[in-house]
Amino acid sequence: MGDSSSLSTADSRSFLSGFKGFSFLENYTRFTKRDTPLPSWSSSDVDEFIASDTVHGPTLKTAREAVTFGVAGTVLGAVSTAAIAWKYSRSPHGAALSFLGGGVFGWTFGQEVASHTLQLYKLDTMAAQVKFMEWWERKSQGRS
Repeated sequence: MGDSSSLSTADSRSFLSGFKGFSFLENYTRFTKRDTPLPSWSSSDVDEFIASDTVHGPTLKTAREAVTFGVAGTVLGAVSTAAIAWKYSRSPHGAALSFLGGGVFGWTFGQEVASHTLQLYKLDTMAAQVKFMEWWERKSQGRS
């Protein structure tokens, strides 16, 4: 019987090479690995992009609306689980951990609700975000 330590480095690289196409960060490396970072943008800049791009603008707007579901879920999850933990244990560290765990669960649940309510599964939100970054890059360099 082989143990897990007998797996060679070459074997693990060949195994992981099949997952290269699934890296979502590859879409953003052009913007994150720059010599000079892109300047910050504001809500009005995003609104300007949404108005100017008829294909990706509505998708980006919908993705931004989905954040409110996540925030609401975070607040509800964190407060309710911390309150229940405090009620039954009177333990500050238990309530704090419940607050953290409930917040993570609430964010996840809120994003699932948003995905179904706003039908995000039908949209390519990553492409819209990349198009916004390209647009912002051109605009911030004065080529817009």
